[in-house]
Amino acid sequence: MSASKNAYAASRAKAGGTITTEKSSVIFWILVAFTGLFMFWAPFQRALFNGGTYDFERSIYSASVWSSIIMLLIAILAFFVFKLKEHKDVMTILVFIMPLTYVISLSNSASHYLATNMVYIQMLYATFFILGVFLTKNKLGTSIVATLLMISGYFIVLFGLLYWLGNGSFAGRLVGWFALMDVATPNMYRDAIMTDSNGLRLTSVFQYANTYAAFLITLSLGALFFLVKSRKWQTILPHAFLLVPILVSFWLTLSRGAIVVIPVVFLIMLFFFSISRQILALLQFGLAFLTSILILQKVTDIGIGLQKQPSASESWHGWSILLIASVVFTVLAIVIQLFVAPWLERVTARFDTKKYATFILPIAAILIGVLGAILILNDTGFKNILPDNVKTRVENINFQQHSVLERGTFYKDAVKLWTDYPIIGAGGGAWASLYEKYQNNPYTSRQAHNFALQYLVETGALGFLAFVGFVIAVMVFYIRSYIRSSQEKRDLHFLFFIVTISLLVHSMIDFDLSYVYLGAILFLALGGLLSNSSSAPLRFKTDSAVIHKSFPALLAILSIVMFYISVQLVSANGSYRQTLEVIKTSQDYGQIIKPLDKAISLHPAHPDYLLTGQVSRIGILLQVYNQMQKEDPKKAEPFFTQAQDLLNQLLKKEPHNRIVAMQQLNMLLLKGKHEDALNWSNSQIPNYPWYTEMYEKSISLNIDLANQANTKNNTQEYNKRLDDALATYKEVLARVDSLKNLPKEQAQGREFAVTPNMALNVGQIGYMRGDYAGSAATIQPYITDKLDDQTNRVLIRWYLAALQKQGKNDQALQDKLIAKDPAEQQYIAAIIGTNFPK
Repeated sequence: MSASKNAYAASRAKAGGTITTEKSSVIFWILVAFTGLFMFWAPFQRALFNGGTYDFERSIYSASVWSSIIMLLIAILAFFVFKLKEHKDVMTILVFIMPLTYVISLSNSASHYLATNMVYIQMLYATFFILGVFLTKNKLGTSIVATLLMISGYFIVLFGLLYWLGNGSFAGRLVGWFALMDVATPNMYRDAIMTDSNGLRLTSVFQYANTYAAFLITLSLGALFFLVKSRKWQTILPHAFLLVPILVSFWLTLSRGAIVVIPVVFLIMLFFFSISRQILALLQFGLAFLTSILILQKVTDIGIGLQKQPSASESWHGWSILLIASVVFTVLAIVIQLFVAPWLERVTARFDTKKYATFILPIAAILIGVLGAILILNDTGFKNILPDNVKTRVENINFQQHSVLERGTFYKDAVKLWTDYPIIGAGGGAWASLYEKYQNNPYTSRQAHNFALQYLVETGALGFLAFVGFVIAVMVFYIRSYIRSSQEKRDLHFLFFIVTISLLVHSMIDFDLSYVYLGAILFLALGGLLSNSSSAPLRFKTDSAVIHKSFPALLAILSIVMFYISVQLVSANGSYRQTLEVIKTSQDYGQIIKPLDKAISLHPAHPDYLLTGQVSRIGILLQVYNQMQKEDPKKAEPFFTQAQDLLNQLLKKEPHNRIVAMQQLNMLLLKGKHEDALNWSNSQIPNYPWYTEMYEKSISLNIDLANQANTKNNTQEYNKRLDDALATYKEVLARVDSLKNLPKEQAQGREFAVTPNMALNVGQIGYMRGDYAGSAATIQPYITDKLDDQTNRVLIRWYLAALQKQGKNDQALQDKLIAKDPAEQQYIAAIIGTNFPK
């Protein structure tokens, strides 16, 4: 039977005008296959992290190709089965409000590159939402999607543990044929275990421990749900067996935020359970956590040791501990579900019909949780059962720790940013592009560590309210249907509720949804929630083919457009990668620029291709210009002109890219346009107030222009330039002083201080105005014994000149300087002999 005939048969099976998918449809099974492939492929592409550079984008663009094909298949299926009859059918269409708000914010985007990428990502999310709606309309589809989610998640857990227990090479070979592996280390996945100030942290495919912990919250609660609802040992076994490894992995992430979030999500889940299931969930999860804690110290120590010194026997020792603990818990879990669970159901059956009875245990669990937190966080000795690294992380859970204070700063800065772009936001990637302008102190974070605030600054109040309204509407439809449904139907889609709540709650304290894989899973789950919902019919009823076929037609058009764009972007990325390969073996200008120009033609105004990447078109043009300038300045000029034209285009698209701004400054200096360079640096200081480069250039250029004014006997201009330089210097000092107000627990981030060049320039100003003591005092702290450093030698010159003007000298320092270069004596004399207007 053809796909269209199968789809037609599906349409005949629909009930109540809502979307249904016949399980015999060829398209249905193709969609299932695509979903399964995505579930296993996407996590191993660094979970499709939206890093905002060429090396992260290829996987996302490839996923966009996948999603456009999925959208086309859905469009074909929807042509036969979709009818606009209920409110939830409208929701299936309204999901495109999210990409639309990102399209609207493009008009105000801080970065055209990042903003357009977010439009493509939002289109992918919309596709996965509709995919969830279509695939989970029948029991078979729902079961398949839920199974794919859990099995792929379990594989990710085992992959991470293979690295922790010394089998990373085996794990790498297992997935190396399709995963994005570490180029520098063959057969190894980069940063499956990361190291920071807290020690080794397990990250598995995510390369970021906190997001892996968020994923493990979703997975552990999903496994728990399948465990407590099951009465067959075959069904219980896989979920029970993997629950302890999941929780061990959870502890190994050392994620404090996740430790705080998991009880919150668990409690939300409990409110949807009957009393018997609540008791079973508390019992099973408690036993699993206890089992994980009992073996955690040993597994932690073995893993840390194996990262330093591989050992087959130690690896097997670690696996045997984990396997034995998992088997023991699995046996207990099966016994509880087969024998205790039926008894509990009989005993508690009379309470299930009583109003608010299901609220008693969750509230009791909250009280027990508070007591447990007191036992763990206070000096009761209870926390001593934890490994030292985990215990340290738990002890540091408080509102005065660095990560909490830092996040608080991010959130305040995000609100400041949003107030300047309140309605439609500043486009996708707004935080990454603009945070340096609004930051309270010089931290480095291209993520706001809060999904809601990051979404707010990107799409403004319009987009944020659209997203929140959409999610709330889906949840209302789901919860209303959940209350009215049978237990079997409730269980069918409840995993999607767990996925949605877990990811949304944890994303309020971290950037989990910057991983496109997790975003796709979230929207797939939201689609699954909607498909299980019942909703009121629309007030208007029509059998108009135009109305019912318009949505599938729109999907088909969008899928073709997105497929074309995505293929172009993948091709552009491939051409740029080809450039990187060519330059390793050839310095031929023609060979290098051919693939590079192709990349630029396919993806214009890409900042990496034009300037910020390892190889860039502007960089190559300037290299050629510098080489030819020595031989034939006239022939060199077109290369500079072309570079400037490209930079001008980039500045229009990326007006808040610091590397682009610095390049413009350097090109103005290269052409000797000091006045323009000064104006440019002054205009950029407010955009990058915690970077010293622009301050340095502004101060030094003012002094250069002051010296030019002095040669023209323009005293007024001379003094104005020096005053402007001092004003800029005072701004630096004010910012340095403001950092002293940070809480002592909060690190300031990057270093921000007066630099040797600034000290030299300000010391020169003091000297030029006759304040020799002040000049010497400003310069002296920045002098070092590194006489090969040109800046240091100039500092010493002016310092010695200032001393001599006071009738003093540092003979030892002067002897060292002259011994290094006898010409320094003349340089010092020249400074002393120069007359400056007072």
